[in-house]
Amino acid sequence: MKRKVLSALLIAAMTAATVGCGGGQQAADTQAPAETEAPADDAAPADDTAADDAAPADNAASGELITVGYAQVGAESDWRTANTESFKSTFTEENGYKLIFDDAQQKQENQIKAIRSFIQQEVDYIVVAPVVETGWETVLEEAKEAGIPVILSDRMMDVSDDTLYEAWVGGNFVKEGETCGDWLAKYLEEQGRGEEEINMVTIQGTIGASAQVGRTEGMANKLAEHSNWKMLEMQSGEFTQAKGQEVMESFLKSYDDIDVVICENDNEAFGAIDAIKAAGKTCGPDGDIIVVSFDSVKAAFESMIAGDLNATFECNPLHGPRVAEIIQKLEAGETVDKIQYVDEAYFDTSMDLETILAERAY
Repeated sequence: MKRKVLSALLIAAMTAATVGCGGGQQAADTQAPAETEAPADDAAPADDTAADDAAPADNAASGELITVGYAQVGAESDWRTANTESFKSTFTEENGYKLIFDDAQQKQENQIKAIRSFIQQEVDYIVVAPVVETGWETVLEEAKEAGIPVILSDRMMDVSDDTLYEAWVGGNFVKEGETCGDWLAKYLEEQGRGEEEINMVTIQGTIGASAQVGRTEGMANKLAEHSNWKMLEMQSGEFTQAKGQEVMESFLKSYDDIDVVICENDNEAFGAIDAIKAAGKTCGPDGDIIVVSFDSVKAAFESMIAGDLNATFECNPLHGPRVAEIIQKLEAGETVDKIQYVDEAYFDTSMDLETILAERAY
């Protein structure tokens, strides 16, 4: 903001000096490569961040908006949609912001173009949910040279210099995978199958994405603790329902005795469930195959209530208010924690799912 305030003062001074010569006409802004979208109205703020913390009322009242460019992965899942809505409902003009939103359609090159567009437009902050972890150093250097702070959301970047970004907000993906493994061990024990040989398959997310890397690692840590667990195969379902169904169809053709399917997001699980049913098998608490997934969107609760999904491990998508809180601290000249995890839980069919679902924001 300091850079833009200085520019505004210089422009005002130049305008005052030239007004007698007809120099008071405002120049048109010719740079608009990214689309500015209207904010959504109904997404709830994260429950661990007060809405008031995210709303710079002084800026809104003065008409001076903080411009935020958000380079989103895409719209590949229900989780991603909820994440987008969290940003759109937080970064509104009423809250003192102008949001420039870009959907990268799951392509890194599109995100890099969006970031360069944000730099050209001289936004105050850049937020990125990176498609993959690597390949960002050059464009982040460009943002740093332009004096624009970068905040990462959801997925991490693997860079040699962590001063290229201010902070990262997201879930602890390794912990999510480990929580899944712990839950599965307890569940199998309760079913009297604790010592039984268990055959598993994993439908991974987009290879190289932080959520895929962390969840795979976390589950591998737990797999190593159980000599009777056998991972038959892992394939990427790209975090989509269609690809999840395709991968599960392939698994069912290759293996006759699958006990557990681990899906690295809910949408993949929905596709896997469709494939299991189409093959004449059953799943869920009373079925042939245990199906677990990650994210905990509303449709996952509906799937558990229907008896198809055994459990879902939360990845809280409501990052908007936490990112806004970081921006306000940076505006005030405060330091912020580099890594900021959001609160997460898990849910299974032993819980009062209908009551929980009625209170969910996503």
